[in-house]
Amino acid sequence: MALTRDFKDTVKERMLRDPAFARAMLDEAATLFLNGEPNMARLILRDLVNASIGFETLAAETGTPSKSLHRMLSESGNPGMDNLAAIFGAVRKYLGVDMQAHAVEAAE
Repeated sequence: MALTRDFKDTVKERMLRDPAFARAMLDEAATLFLNGEPNMARLILRDLVNASIGFETLAAETGTPSKSLHRMLSESGNPGMDNLAAIFGAVRKYLGVDMQAHAVEAAE
């Protein structure tokens, strides 16, 4: 069964009308990364970049070529910590938010 609407368009429209959704995606990407799920974190971050700042603007903000950023945030990507920090920083700046990490007791 074919989808009636492109996922990327749906995400982008939701972010434009609901800034809390964009913040939640950024939070989820950071949480996944910090909890040892970098593959899923990259994919959510890629969707967030596509729907918000865009890869060309991200490239200008980070000083990293757009094609390199696309590769870093692909399923098989492997961005270094400096690049990942720059990506999170640029998206955070674009969304106008700060981020904080809090440690909580692990569930058994």
